[in-house]
Amino acid sequence: MVTFTTLENDLLILQPLIESDFEDLYQVASDPKIWLQHPNQDRWKKEVFKIFFEGALNSKGAFKIIDKQTSKVIGSTRFYDYNAVNKTIFIGYTFLATHCWGKGYNPAVKTIMLNYIFQYIDIVYFHIGAHNIRSQIAICRIGATKIGEQEVTYFGETPKLNFVYEISKINWLLKEF
Repeated sequence: MVTFTTLENDLLILQPLIESDFEDLYQVASDPKIWLQHPNQDRWKKEVFKIFFEGALNSKGAFKIIDKQTSKVIGSTRFYDYNAVNKTIFIGYTFLATHCWGKGYNPAVKTIMLNYIFQYIDIVYFHIGAHNIRSQIAICRIGATKIGEQEVTYFGETPKLNFVYEISKINWLLKEF
């Protein structure tokens, strides 16, 4: 069984998401620019974000991302769809405040998560929206490989085409990418 705990490095703290985090997280999520390439571009609207947030809580693997320097919430990410038999899990639903883009936050988030989860599993998958070019480039930079395409039904939303990427534990540990 995988348990999720607070994770951190020099730049960030990932704390398990709780219900009282809604307003702090919505302050970040209310920027429409964040969602322009995401599968649901209306997540900046409070009523739509509430559904997204509920899905995050229900996943039991969601985190708020905190900038260590400012102690401010700057986004969210999550583990989901853990498969104990195949020793696989997904990482996704990540979003960051626009002021964090291109400054190493996303690779830092993924590195913290991958270093932690590869203690328990062998393969990490990522769903990336088919039109989310920024995230597709970012996930390839940390060593993920596209392995397919899949319609994904997000919690409370309609199905959207996603690309599926993977990173194996062996490749991550050997940094063969």
